[in-house]
Amino acid sequence: MENFKINTIYNEDCFETIKQMPKIIDVVLTSPPYNTSRVSNSERARKENEARYDIHLDNKTDAEYLDWSVDLFKGYDKILKQNGTVLYNISYSSENTDLIWKFVAEIINKTNFTTADTIVWKKDSAIPNNTSHNKLTRICEFVFVFVRKTELDTFFMNKSVTSSNDKGQKYYENIFNFIDAKNNDGSNDLNKATFSSEFARKLLMMYAKPNANVYDSFMGTGTTAESCIIEKLNFVGSELSKAQCDYASKRLNIRISQPTLF
Repeated sequence: MENFKINTIYNEDCFETIKQMPKIIDVVLTSPPYNTSRVSNSERARKENEARYDIHLDNKTDAEYLDWSVDLFKGYDKILKQNGTVLYNISYSSENTDLIWKFVAEIINKTNFTTADTIVWKKDSAIPNNTSHNKLTRICEFVFVFVRKTELDTFFMNKSVTSSNDKGQKYYENIFNFIDAKNNDGSNDLNKATFSSEFARKLLMMYAKPNANVYDSFMGTGTTAESCIIEKLNFVGSELSKAQCDYASKRLNIRISQPTLF
């Protein structure tokens, strides 16, 4: 713990990072592998997965994925400060429509967390479009706002007081659970499913205190870290891919050296 550093992306499995991390995190903001293919052991699915990420193969069974998710949230419980939040972006596919709901139920039933809110993220495009004869084209994804069950009434959010009555009752601004933001920060040869810095920044402005510590357990090409730099927050990341860590490092160095770029 003495050697643990913030504003660092660790090139390792997130469980290794969490094992060494003290309870310093205010917000977990991440977009994990969705594990949405029903045919994850087929040769076609293997090629699709290998094309999407440079090293990660998104092919767990549903049971394996749920066990892995529960272990992950138990890790979050260890590093998340009191009244912190986990902002977890996840979706479903035409091939695996129910895993997302099994995941939410599993986290609620088997960890100290529950859902405080569900945010709908409307992307600017739905590429690749759905080719199913009876399923909708998915232009929206979800972010589940997880908080500890004991902190459901106390977790932190940046809501301004708009008025109060003579009895001291406060009234707060409306912040709606529907957010428009672009799909991603551009796919590349390392990651075809990069996160959206526009969306990440909007989430951080909602849930992160000034100078907050933000953790992304699946940092990828550095979107969450760059969003933190722009919003003057601290970050910690984990990423298995050495190539994506190197990509993110170059990206962040450009952001730091050219703060007016954005």
